[in-house]
Amino acid sequence: MSVLIDPPLWPNHGTVWGHLVSDTSLDELHAFARAAGIPQRGFDLDHYDVPAERYEQLQAQGAQLVDGRELVKRLRASGLRITSAARHGRS
Repeated sequence: MSVLIDPPLWPNHGTVWGHLVSDTSLDELHAFARAAGIPQRGFDLDHYDVPAERYEQLQAQGAQLVDGRELVKRLRASGLRITSAARHGRS
């Protein structure tokens, strides 16, 4: 089991956001997010968007902080990565 988060770098809605992913399965990711109290609306096909103020809690719960490149590398290797083209309906 590996649930990963990358550093929060994306400003929006008055805070900074990062990504929460699993390098194992979406079931694992959804279970982790539910246990952390992250709303389903934060899910974006292969990750949850999470605000910076949740990072301490997520790490205490077991999420591993990795840089963005490592997060994408492991997400791709898992086969769970949704490409930008697929996300926007392009082939």
